[in-house]
Amino acid sequence: MLNFTTTGTATDMAPLLIVHGLFGSARNWGVIAKRISDQRLVVSVDMRNHGESPRHATQSYPDMAADLEQVLDHLTPTHGAFHVLGHSMGGKAAMVLALTRPDLVKSLIVADISPVSYDHDNTHLIHAMRDLDLAQIERRSEADAALTGDIPNAGVRAFLLQSLVTKEKKWLLNLDVLEAEMPKIVGFPEVSGSYTGSAFFVSGGESTYVSRDHRPTTKSLFPNAKFASIPGTGHWLHAEKPREFEAACRAWMTAIDTRP
Repeated sequence: MLNFTTTGTATDMAPLLIVHGLFGSARNWGVIAKRISDQRLVVSVDMRNHGESPRHATQSYPDMAADLEQVLDHLTPTHGAFHVLGHSMGGKAAMVLALTRPDLVKSLIVADISPVSYDHDNTHLIHAMRDLDLAQIERRSEADAALTGDIPNAGVRAFLLQSLVTKEKKWLLNLDVLEAEMPKIVGFPEVSGSYTGSAFFVSGGESTYVSRDHRPTTKSLFPNAKFASIPGTGHWLHAEKPREFEAACRAWMTAIDTRP
C-alpha cells in the first residue's frame, strides 16, 4: 500500500485525500493538510516511486488509480467516501480513480490539469537531479547552488530539493522509472464512461496547463464539472497562493457536505 500521512481526526465532515503531483510527496502538502484538518480528517499519500511509497516498474494512470483505490478501500469502511484532491499528475490519477471507482469519491477536486495529453515533459529535471554528485553534497544549500545552472528557477529547485535526503545521499524519487514512464505521465489513458458526481477544476490564472479548449473533453468525462481559476498563479497554485487555494477547496467541500 502507498505510504500515507493522517492529519487531524474524523468529524461530521467528509474526509479529504490529497494526491500530489510529479516529483512531490505528502510532505509538500503538510501545511495545507494541517490547516484543513481543523474541519475534517485529511490523508495525504506518497504516490508510487515517490517519497516513502513502494517502487514499481510503471507509472501509468490505471496503476496509480489502483494504488489510490487500495488506500481508500482500507479507509472508507471507517470514514466513508472521501473528497479527493489531486494536483497535476495526482489530478490525472484522481480523475481515473473517480471514473473507475466513483463509490469511493465524495467529490473530485482537480488542481491545474486537464484529462488530455501534453507535449511538454520534465525529463530535463530528472537529468539535473541524476547528474548531481550527491557524494559531494553535505547541505541542501550546496545542492541548490549546484542545480542553478540546469534549473534557474529558484522555486522549482526548492520544490525538487524537498525530495533530497542529504544525510543518506539519495533522492526520494525513482528517477529511472519516472524518466522511462514520462510519456504515460504527460499523457492520459483511453477511458470510457463518465463520473457524474461533483467535480471542481481549479487552475492557476497564469498557468499554461489548462485552457478553455480542454473544457469539452473535461465535460464529456465529468458532466457536472465546475471551473474556477486563481489569479496571479501558475501551475503550482497551491504553493504560490496557498490561502486562496485553501479557501476555494474549503468552500467547495463545505458546500458539498452541507447541501440537502
